[in-house]
Amino acid sequence: MKIALGADHAGYDLKAHLGELLRQWGHDVVDLGTTSAAESVDYPDFGAAVGRAVASGECDLGVAVCGSGIGISIAANKVAGVRAAVVHDVTSAHLAREHNHANVLCLGSRLTGTSVAEEALAAWLAASPQGGRHEGRIAKIADLDEQNF
Repeated sequence: MKIALGADHAGYDLKAHLGELLRQWGHDVVDLGTTSAAESVDYPDFGAAVGRAVASGECDLGVAVCGSGIGISIAANKVAGVRAAVVHDVTSAHLAREHNHANVLCLGSRLTGTSVAEEALAAWLAASPQGGRHEGRIAKIADLDEQNF
């Protein structure tokens, strides 16, 4: 699977760790930056980059990391077709993929430890989007991409 990976300076270390883990698991990783924890950068740039890579079909899924996971998820979700979910554990990661068809996983490096992030990533990748009652809800979310308020 081809996975886009992006983070701001606060998420850099966790992003780098997860990128290596994804490669070990056999995934093709597209690292969209940032390249250092030393220089302050803006999370919207990296959330949008991951979102665009997924929405365009360049990548199958995306992983985005900032200090809380919140800001980078908001930025990724501004890209039509993206369903970015902030997760904090295995259960939220699993449900984000199964019920919400999340195509971008967002993590907060200041809130989620490395081992929990690894487990959440594994659970998210192992889960499959479910159909049934979830399909109509996902369609309603997709309709919001088309609306101008």
